[in-house]
Order: sequence, then structure tokens, then C-alpha cells
Amino acid sequence: MIHSIEWVVGETAGTRPVALAPDVAVGGRDVVMMAGPCSVETYEQTRAVAAEVARLGGRVLRGGAYKPRTSPYAFQGLGREGLEILRAVANEFDLLIVTEALGVEQLPLVAEFADVIQIGSRNMQHYPLLWAAGETEKPVLLKRGFMSTIDEWLKAAEHVASRGNERIILCERGIRTFETATRNTLDVNAIALIKQTTPFPIIADPSHGTGRADLVTAAARSAVAAGADGLLVEFHPNPAEALSDGDQALPLAALPRFRAEIERVARALGRGIC
Repeated sequence: MIHSIEWVVGETAGTRPVALAPDVAVGGRDVVMMAGPCSVETYEQTRAVAAEVARLGGRVLRGGAYKPRTSPYAFQGLGREGLEILRAVANEFDLLIVTEALGVEQLPLVAEFADVIQIGSRNMQHYPLLWAAGETEKPVLLKRGFMSTIDEWLKAAEHVASRGNERIILCERGIRTFETATRNTLDVNAIALIKQTTPFPIIADPSHGTGRADLVTAAARSAVAAGADGLLVEFHPNPAEALSDGDQALPLAALPRFRAEIERVARALGRGIC
């Protein structure tokens, strides 16, 4: 059990990979791409994305069934129906699922359908949810709060680990700064620091990290160059019609080129991609 993260500060820590399947681990040699729509909207939309992810050799499908939105009038997700859609298309194409649980009451249902439980930025310090996730056996993807320090983020990870679950993947998803040209500022420094000073694998979310589709690929390249073990990226068949975060979603047709660009950076560092 990890009793404290503080002991590794200032030292070089080896990343402890988190296995998602016998042949897929975050924190190993390969950079793991977790691609899919921001929100599960329809079966057809989700299946189209899953088919392309699988065709290109991807192993993990991302998608939101429950969506924490700033406005209560925005699309909140399909809930259980969204989870059922994710599971159906993932099973068809032999993919793993990462999706978010918003609260303790939803966690058992999400854990039933998902392979990785995501805890979002707004819930990074939702301690009952962290404790409940720590009592499951599923890998937990913990996003950094958009106003949180690295120390606060690591302490949140300790809350999960303190309940027995050390299968934790950190996700740098951008922080709020004084800059207004982008939705958030992707903290690439944090990726390098986490890799050097903690045992946790870390991935990056360049979609939320920038909020602009035209910057996602460049941000993703920089994250991998800094040592990210994976990427959480939004793709949509028609971003202009997306029910959530269309401005930051890449068109599905761009997935092959995106993957090729990330693979070039990964291979330059002696890594593969899956």
C-alpha cells in the first residue's frame, strides 16, 4: 500500500504499470491511446468511432455516459443506456472501455460496464467517490482538478490507494490559468515531474487541455515527448453536430493521421503505440 507519496519527491521513481488486460498496460513500453467521443450520443455514432479505433490497432474506447456540465441545461449524457451502448460496441470490436462515474451512487453501475473508472476533474477531491473507487478492483483514471496543484492531485490519489486500490492512472487534463486564448493550459511540466517522482503512470488529455481541435495534435505530441504513457483524445464523426465539446473534438477521419503523428514521436523515444 502507498502510505505517502512524499517520500519520492526529489528522487527518481520507476513507473509501476497498470494492466488493463493481459496485453495492455499503461506505464509500459507502449503509449496507450484512449480514443472516442466526448459523449455517447447514439449507438451508430459510438459504433462508427469504435470500428475506426479497432481498425487502427487501438485497444481502448473512451466515451461519456454521464457528463458533468457547467450548465444544467446542457446534455447530461444517456446514463445507463450510454453504458450499454459502450459495452456492446466494445465487445463487438474487442475494445476496453474507460468512462466516468460522477458520484458514489453511480459507481457500481459504471464498474459493472467499464474496464477503467474515470474520476473527472470536478470530482478530484470528491473524497467519498475516491474512497469508493479505492474499494473496487478496477483501474482508476484520476484526472487533475483544473485548479489543483500537483501535491493536491497526488494526495487525491492517496485517498484511492488508502482503500486498497493502487491501480491508479493519473491524467493531466489542463489547468485554468490567466490565458484566455485556450480553454485550459496543458501542464506538460507536470507530466515530466510525475514520471520522475512518483510510481504512477500518467496520461494526457489534449482535448480538454486545449479546448481547440486545431491544437490537439501538437499538444498530444508534446505530452508524449514529455513522457506521457497514454492519451485520452476525443473524436467524433461530425464534431459540428456533437452534443458536447464539439470545438475540441477531432473529426473521426483525422484519427489515422493523428495516430501516425503520435507513433512517430513515440518511436523516437523507443516506445510503441497501441
